[in-house]
Amino acid sequence: QVQLQESGGGLVQPGGSLRLSCVASGSIFSLSAMGWYRQAPGKQRELVAGISVGGRLNYAEPVKGRFTISRHNARNTVYLQMNSLKPEDTAVYYCKQDFMDRSYWGQGTQVTVSS
Repeated sequence: QVQLQESGGGLVQPGGSLRLSCVASGSIFSLSAMGWYRQAPGKQRELVAGISVGGRLNYAEPVKGRFTISRHNARNTVYLQMNSLKPEDTAVYYCKQDFMDRSYWGQGTQVTVSS
């Protein structure tokens, strides 16, 4: 069973930066597509950024040019570098791993952007 553990969230001022990390257990990480999602209070969970097995990237429009997703297969880790943060980026951020027909989620890490 795959387990995902996110870290790196916290409170940051508008314009600031954070880097989220997600470490996965198991041996299928390099064969999995990985993604970061977020859910703000009262809203549906939404895709923020994704990275395929081959390294193809995709981003939600609101974060393009500000967020960068990357992966380190030897460390079973996916990252989300978040720059120029805005109050509307406030949400719980979740890591997701997709392998064949299975999906796994982390428990989330809170990101709060406020002055």
